Amino acid sequence: MHTSRRPAAQVRGQPTGPVPVRSQVMRIDGVYGAVGRFCVRFRWLVVLVWILGAIAAATQLPALSNVTQGNNEKFLPASAPSAQAAVLAAPFGTGNSEPIPVVAATSSGSLTPADIAALDHLQARLATVAGIARVINAGRSPDGEAEQLVAMARLAGSGNPDYAKDLIDGLRAQIVAAHLPAGLSAHVTGDLAVQVDQQNEAGGTSNRVQALSVLFVILLLVCIFRSVTLAITTVLPAALSVTIAGPLVAEAAAHGLQVSPIAQLLLIVLVIGAGTDYGLFLVFRVREELRAREHGTGAELHPGTTGTARSVLADLARPRPPAAAAIVEAVTRVGESISASAATVIAAMLTLLLASFSFYSDLAWPFAIAVGVILLAGLTLLPALLSVRLSLLAVKRSLFQALFGRPKLLPWSIQGTGRTGVWGRVAGRIVRHPIPTLVAGVVFFGGLSFAVLGYTSGGFGGTTSPPAGSDSAVGAALLAKHFPQSSANPTSLIFRFPRPVWADAAPLAKATAELRATGLFTQVAGALNPVGGTSLTAAQYQGLYSELGPPGKLPATPTAADLHGGLIPVGAYDLYRVTANFVSPDGRTVQFSTGLHADPASTAAMNEIPAVRAATTSIQKSVGATASGVAGEAPALKDISSISTSDLKHIIPVAILAIGILLALVLRSLVAPLYLIASVGVSYLAALGLSVLVFIKAGGSGGLVFFMPFLMFIFLLALGEDYNILVMTRIREEAHRLPLRQAVAKAVGVTGTTVTSAGLVLAGSFIVLTFAAGSGSGASQIRDIGLGLALGILMDTFLVRTLLVPSTVVLLGRWNWWPSRLRQDQAADHDGVPVGEVAAATAGDVP
Repeated sequence: MHTSRRPAAQVRGQPTGPVPVRSQVMRIDGVYGAVGRFCVRFRWLVVLVWILGAIAAATQLPALSNVTQGNNEKFLPASAPSAQAAVLAAPFGTGNSEPIPVVAATSSGSLTPADIAALDHLQARLATVAGIARVINAGRSPDGEAEQLVAMARLAGSGNPDYAKDLIDGLRAQIVAAHLPAGLSAHVTGDLAVQVDQQNEAGGTSNRVQALSVLFVILLLVCIFRSVTLAITTVLPAALSVTIAGPLVAEAAAHGLQVSPIAQLLLIVLVIGAGTDYGLFLVFRVREELRAREHGTGAELHPGTTGTARSVLADLARPRPPAAAAIVEAVTRVGESISASAATVIAAMLTLLLASFSFYSDLAWPFAIAVGVILLAGLTLLPALLSVRLSLLAVKRSLFQALFGRPKLLPWSIQGTGRTGVWGRVAGRIVRHPIPTLVAGVVFFGGLSFAVLGYTSGGFGGTTSPPAGSDSAVGAALLAKHFPQSSANPTSLIFRFPRPVWADAAPLAKATAELRATGLFTQVAGALNPVGGTSLTAAQYQGLYSELGPPGKLPATPTAADLHGGLIPVGAYDLYRVTANFVSPDGRTVQFSTGLHADPASTAAMNEIPAVRAATTSIQKSVGATASGVAGEAPALKDISSISTSDLKHIIPVAILAIGILLALVLRSLVAPLYLIASVGVSYLAALGLSVLVFIKAGGSGGLVFFMPFLMFIFLLALGEDYNILVMTRIREEAHRLPLRQAVAKAVGVTGTTVTSAGLVLAGSFIVLTFAAGSGSGASQIRDIGLGLALGILMDTFLVRTLLVPSTVVLLGRWNWWPSRLRQDQAADHDGVPVGEVAAATAGDVP
């Protein structure tokens, strides 16, 4: 074995000069070497523990698809004006209970007496479902063809993550068990039913994403490795990580964490993509070490090794199966890079905890948990699986020798060819022409960045529409047909009065008139005109209250006694009974249902909200109310827009600082983190600009989904630094033995394929989202974020990490490592080739 010439004091672990940074590196290598030896030695135990963990997570913890929340309004903080308005409107069913509409309609004319009797029976059955406080009859449609029942569901925390699903499934089961007459059908709809149907759809989508992602990664790895078994071995830790991370996040969701459907899909892609990336980091290094051992060189004792670290590397040099030694050496060399890469992703994700918008802050722990699982799998399960696989190949090799009398060489899919590849040639050109490379890259990315000026946001409301073909979609259609007032998407204005309006209804009349006079609304419905047409005067309203009492306690079908022997017209009775939807049971909270001039989900409607809020506050003072608020989709969109923009400004600097500190610690430099983070910024702006060109300019979209710029930055910052760390740590490793230009050439040559392969895996995983999203609710948002991130990752890996960063390293020279001093060792490189010979040729690629 080739060893370097060095003073005897250093060989004994007593360096003659100060090398504190190098000693720290070798101590860290010692830790990862110990991990590698353990996983190789006890490989079957490690594999068994991971399999049992995956089974336990899948069977003992809830499924992630059952706890997702698709309405972005639910993620608003309590301090948001629309959230405060929702609290003010709690007496109308948004507090500890939620109305669940059940619409029954006949397909053959008006409801018959038999139909009505069956619906009365159904009402009693629905009330027996666990979680239902009561079921009220909201009345018959004007055309007489439908009837609406409203199940009031208790939504106090039950600790059951499947509570909403069990509730809706229970209601639907009772409908089936009621055996309604032929031609009569009933359907459960409303926000809660839509949410459950979205979860069911998300569960199917997530399964498609997971299956397609794994299939895509395996096919890509087969093309890279020319080996099906090695491809499966590499992706298996990521697949098991999904099985474990998803239920862990779902368990956290059962204790208050909110998870959006898009977060669920991104988590699957992140685990499979990033997990496979970390696997590639290790597998490529194992192949490199195997090739070295096949040629008889093996692991070398690096100059500067002292103390415990030297004993660790000496242990690697003891006689042992070449495959086992190669795996341990690979874990020793890239373990720190994988850990640092995972740490940067976790740090970037945890900065989301600072967000006011819980859509962002609730992404932090799911992604951090997932990346933590990936890291453990990459450092333990993958080495064990590789050891198992290579052990089986060794047995096959021995059998070949026994049968044919000569050893079977390791296939090139295991050890690599060692030939100079594309990135070896590219690396040679980079170190010879760093300035043109850097200038061309800056001009290209700068040009794309200008397209960011055309950015507009959209998609604030989330996915609140029911999935096509679902039971809630059918119910929503019947609601729109037979009860148009109930199916509207109104903007609600809520007023709180110091005393019940039943005693003095004059403020109701005054508020109604002033709201109509603002010109901000297409229609205004309230306690005096609950159906938007026929109106009651203030005196009539007070008189009906004195005769009938609170409207919320009146039966849907009045008796003669209820009508006071015919003194109260049936029309007036029905009109007064409906006013319960606009006046709280205590008579002090009143809401008005208004229509905006623009679609409430549009940007135009969102922009109207400041004027609506100002008018509401003015009217509050005019009518003597003590509090007021504006609730609905458009007000929530306005709050989401403001809070999202604020979070973007506050979190990005913190994320940059956190990643910068980690890079400084890993690279032992204060200079390198500056241009590495700047390279991410350039890549991010170019990717966002390209997304603007693709989706808005070419695709005709009204805007990019509102969280796309935010998540693109966080993901590209975190995942881009993964590749930075791999490339820069290899450059630093080679720079201990080679002049910097030659170190850059060799590092890019041996890591170029690793980085681009990893980028293809990760980008391809995100592209899978664009195909698996389907055409259901939220599909456009999923496609935007999936394709946008894929474009950013591809540009980052093929251009930034492999071209711009290396050229910058060459230009800065020794200043890359300031303030530490990188000592070049007078030794051979790790393949046993003298320095002078390495200078004469560019390092080979490892395809």
